[in-house]
Amino acid sequence: MKAMFIAFVGIFVIAVAADQVLHRAGFAIDEVTSAPSVRLD
Repeated sequence: MKAMFIAFVGIFVIAVAADQVLHRAGFAIDEVTSAPSVRLD
């Protein structure tokens, strides 16, 4: 049971870190899928 909780925490940490890295690298979903005429604020 303890190993499962550690695995869940690890998955959560990896997911948050991957989201931050991809967002800073310019792969955010709103930037990738929007047209140049759309203003993103």
